[in-house]
Amino acid sequence: MSDRPLPLAGYRILSAEQYGAGPYGTMFLAQLGAEVIKIEPPKGGDTARAVGPHFLREAESLYFQTFNYNKRSLTLNLQSEEGREILRKLAANAHAVANNLRGDLPERLGLTYDALKDVNPALVCAHLSAYGRDNERAKWPGYDYLMQAEAGFLSLTGEPDGPPVRFGLSMVDFMTGTMMAVGLLAALTDAERSGFGRDIDVDLLSAAAHQMSYPGLWYMNENDVTPRAPFGAHPTATPSQMFRTADGWMFVMAQLPKFWSILVEEIGRPDLASDERFDTPASRRDNREALTAELEGVFTAQPTAHWVDLLKGKMPVAPVNSLEEAMDNPFLEETGMIDHVDHPDRDQIKVLTSPIKVDGDRLPVEAGPLLGADSADILAELGYDADAVAELKQSGIV
Repeated sequence: MSDRPLPLAGYRILSAEQYGAGPYGTMFLAQLGAEVIKIEPPKGGDTARAVGPHFLREAESLYFQTFNYNKRSLTLNLQSEEGREILRKLAANAHAVANNLRGDLPERLGLTYDALKDVNPALVCAHLSAYGRDNERAKWPGYDYLMQAEAGFLSLTGEPDGPPVRFGLSMVDFMTGTMMAVGLLAALTDAERSGFGRDIDVDLLSAAAHQMSYPGLWYMNENDVTPRAPFGAHPTATPSQMFRTADGWMFVMAQLPKFWSILVEEIGRPDLASDERFDTPASRRDNREALTAELEGVFTAQPTAHWVDLLKGKMPVAPVNSLEEAMDNPFLEETGMIDHVDHPDRDQIKVLTSPIKVDGDRLPVEAGPLLGADSADILAELGYDADAVAELKQSGIV
């Protein structure tokens, strides 16, 4: 690692967060060097701690670890007046306060810029909710899968003659958490220049709708509805889809004319390039079914590894891996995407490191904190002695 401090070293971010989207976003900030203090309810903490099926201890899950590397944990009852007063004391010396609570809760719990600007005018308050804080759905609970459904993702996923299909992962959560982190960092930059913070808002449904991108604009402007295509095919480029092989599947992407030329030469079918059904991008798209049959006749003669080895580096190609094959991919080890962390209940937990590199190195990763692991130290920084901390715990404030 470089001798230089990480980019966000010296920044303190408080985050009243739970489950996936918010913690995913603040984890990037923590791994980039910020001190992220995770604020959790004293009873049970973040609901993610109890998500099974794999646990390090009772109510201490591997699922929780996924989103909470490099953070500190403070238990604090924000429903109580004394808990909110402790929050205000912390906010006085913080750079940002984040949350991913239901849209009506930040104002009620004192997590907004208006509620905190008197103790810290430069404070940035970032809010991630299901549907936003300023509309009729503010009080609605919501999760990733609902957004995939309402934003149209499911209608674009799966085979044309099958039912709608959701993503295998909570991609809307991950995208929205990342967007929150981007907005928070932008507001921090402005606060350093101006001396004034502000509220930053992002919501799951808006993020999902935004990700409809070009199919959304095609429909809004041209009334062109993008259909589901067989074998996960690209809506326009052809061939750009899954193909069956002798032992499985692979994804081939001839997105550009040059890749089409390379493909037919490498697989020994240069005749396809001069076939009038396939000689232009438009004709290939119009005759996708026939082209699929021609190529599948070639690809099913050899296993996936043969074709990937033949085409790799020459054109975009990848095996369609199972989860096991994806995680056991030696390339992840070679590039440093797999690391190990020690946890009080298990040594050498395998983890996926940050995709971000700084000065050529992967970001450091430390196990997510036990519930309330840092409460006493953080409260001591505010001037609470051991007796006062014990009293707060007895009263259920921390």
